[in-house]
Amino acid sequence: MEPQLRIGVVAACPFPLARGTPVRILRMAEALADRGHEVHVATYHLGSGPVAPAVRVHRIRDVPAYRKLSPGPSYRKLVQVDPLLARLLRQLLRELSFDVLHVHHYEGAIVGAMARRGLGVPMVYDAHTLLMSELPFYPLGLPAGVKRALGVWLDRSIPRLADHTVTVTQTIRDRLVNDAGMSPERVTVISNGVEFEHFDPSAYPRAPETRPPTLVFTGNLAEYQGIDMMLKAFARVVQRVPAVRLMIGSDSTFAPYEALAAQLGIRDRIDLIHAPAFAELPGLLARGDVALNPRVDCDGVPVKLLNYMAAARPVVSFDSSAPGVTHGDTGWLARSGDTDEFADGVVELLENRRKAEYIGRAAREFVAQNYRWPVVAERCEALYNRLIAERKGR
Repeated sequence: MEPQLRIGVVAACPFPLARGTPVRILRMAEALADRGHEVHVATYHLGSGPVAPAVRVHRIRDVPAYRKLSPGPSYRKLVQVDPLLARLLRQLLRELSFDVLHVHHYEGAIVGAMARRGLGVPMVYDAHTLLMSELPFYPLGLPAGVKRALGVWLDRSIPRLADHTVTVTQTIRDRLVNDAGMSPERVTVISNGVEFEHFDPSAYPRAPETRPPTLVFTGNLAEYQGIDMMLKAFARVVQRVPAVRLMIGSDSTFAPYEALAAQLGIRDRIDLIHAPAFAELPGLLARGDVALNPRVDCDGVPVKLLNYMAAARPVVSFDSSAPGVTHGDTGWLARSGDTDEFADGVVELLENRRKAEYIGRAAREFVAQNYRWPVVAERCEALYNRLIAERKGR
């Protein structure tokens, strides 16, 4: 193992929190600490859940007027919360002399660039997604075309604030290089990981055969998740498998979808469950026969997808949000946005239990070989040491 490093991590979001970006930050930080590095996370005043004792968390002062836990940008965050985080990070950089700074998502990159000015610490930007794809989904009071153009500009500009950019998928790397003009030598793929042992399905009893066939979805219910398409596909499944139920585990309100669910005649077949603590998530997934990933536009790897696969749940997904998944082997893929194909896949896996079990087992093996947090941390460590050596050699 390389010598111990002092690593500063920027989480410009509630931390920890049981959704994509905060989970990647937390698990990566914990895995780096497990390798003997000193890891400090500078973050917001918000967050809930355990953090390993070896990871040191530094928070901005409380902002009573800001309690937003949902994903996405807001003007208050940009003008009030992020400047406080930049001030905190600047103080930490002076006091702790980090060897490297690892900043997550575009707000983290802006905070990091402001704070490290004149201090010479190398900075890695972690691009979890592309703003040209994601920004149009957020209500910023701007026309969709303006939001898309802004996203393209940010994808071209933000990575250049850092010494190196990390992407969670090859797709994001290719688009940053080919569409945003990034130098290939400055962009590296370091995928997400998953807590493989935590999701071991053998720890949970098989659901009784007498219970209704059950579909499961976990995560926030933001528009980009494709909840409306999931409900439309579910309505088609109900027509062919009348006893089926849909279990949704989320902290988000279902209110935006109540009218659609009622219109489709499926509201009484949907069970809303408060998102469980991470320790209880495998038990919830074990209650589902088929797991759903209805997101269409996703340049990264949905954390829920990896959790489903690690739990050996057969997954039905749109092909545009399941990088690396092989149709009929490690998952069941429908063409992006085709709710009829999505419903066909769900029915196929509900009716062909042998096929569903095969896909679940193959999915878990795929995760075991490709998505483990210790491997992620090792790749980060190698990148850090290379950047530090390059800076010393200047």
